[in-house]
Amino acid sequence: MQEIRKYVSDNKQRFLDELFELLRFPSVSADPKFKEDVLKTAEFVAEKLKAAGADKVEICPTAGYPIVYGEKTIDKSLPTVLVYGHYDVQPADPLELWKTPPFEPTIRDEKIYARGACDDKGQFYMHVKAFELMMETNTLPCNIKFMIEGEEEVGSANLGIFVAENKERLKADVVLISDTSMISLEHPSLETGLRGLSYVEVEVTGPNRDLHSGVYGGAVANPATILAKLIASMHDENNHITIPGFYDKVIELSAKEREDLNKAPFEENEYKQDLEIGELWGEKGYTTLERTGTRPTLEVNGIWGGYIGEGAKTVLPSKAFAKISMRLVPDQNSYEITRLFQTHFESIAPKSVKVKVSPHHGGEPVVTPTDSIAYKAAQKAISQAFGKEPIPTRGGGSIPIVALFEKELGIKTVLMGFGLDSDNLHSPNEKFDIANFYKGIETIPLFHRYFAELSR
Repeated sequence: MQEIRKYVSDNKQRFLDELFELLRFPSVSADPKFKEDVLKTAEFVAEKLKAAGADKVEICPTAGYPIVYGEKTIDKSLPTVLVYGHYDVQPADPLELWKTPPFEPTIRDEKIYARGACDDKGQFYMHVKAFELMMETNTLPCNIKFMIEGEEEVGSANLGIFVAENKERLKADVVLISDTSMISLEHPSLETGLRGLSYVEVEVTGPNRDLHSGVYGGAVANPATILAKLIASMHDENNHITIPGFYDKVIELSAKEREDLNKAPFEENEYKQDLEIGELWGEKGYTTLERTGTRPTLEVNGIWGGYIGEGAKTVLPSKAFAKISMRLVPDQNSYEITRLFQTHFESIAPKSVKVKVSPHHGGEPVVTPTDSIAYKAAQKAISQAFGKEPIPTRGGGSIPIVALFEKELGIKTVLMGFGLDSDNLHSPNEKFDIANFYKGIETIPLFHRYFAELSR
């Protein structure tokens, strides 16, 4: 541990400077205008993997953005760890809410503020630097492979094809991912599951053109009003989702599982103060920790229609739209939930409008085993690095490729994240604590060490 900490200490500023270089690339996969920036980011990642000591580094083309692959095989008889991450980021909008430019990383209060700082550039780059550390100190105890993609934020549409076509190349004993969070540096944790996702866009059409709201208002249904009513009807008075069949396959936690989950430290007043809200909202009968990690949800991610420019324009809009995401839990299936949503949404729409549901992307919920060698290695690594054993938690987010890896490669995943839930992921002023960044670089080599030892 002393050798690890010395290497990190000796190279702290360089590590930070390199991360800042990476964060300056506006690698927004959702917006075609950033295409060249996304491609340049892939080149940067490939260069840094080579510099760290990886062999066979390749920028692998796909029908979308490329996947950066690299590996280091020291002995084929040793176990192999496949590290996954993504170099693309969410759009930075709304830009006016950022205190500093999203692609000009800035340090405030020992935190790095930039789009992608935590999700996932800062976190996957910890693995690159931890790999460099092991190579430079001649302490790499197992084989390692890297697969860093550029389409995670838009559903990883081409990753499944790549994995299916490269099973031999990607053959490994475990997948290691840092794209999740922990409770805090004082209360380290390991996520043991993630929710799945069904993401759709809905379109409600009324008249064949925008109308004068004075001439036609009161006689013609307003698509924006109808859309609002349809969305509002998706939850009942107990905030239970009303789509028929939505909960049919939900696996309820046992009393013991609920008890263990709620042992994680949680201060409701601090939670509300951080978000500047008066009270919490959610499904009746469940705690906040249960709602955000083990219960399915339906949320509106965006809603628009009619005139939204400066000043006033009195129109009755022809169309209204919304983007809606549903987080899923075992044993819900994203395709089935999307179908149930579409059927229900179409059935409750009045005849005064036409509705269209367009699926975007989805992914399946996963639960990772806590009795595996890899999980135990992560426990030991965090215990040594932090001085206390990690608390098992369930993550509220989704990483659809975890289920894909298990299906295509037949291997489980360890979710060893170092971000915080308060890091403003997908929001303005995304951040990543510098201390967490360095602590990740210290902890990751310990995972490899203990994984190799426990695999003997």
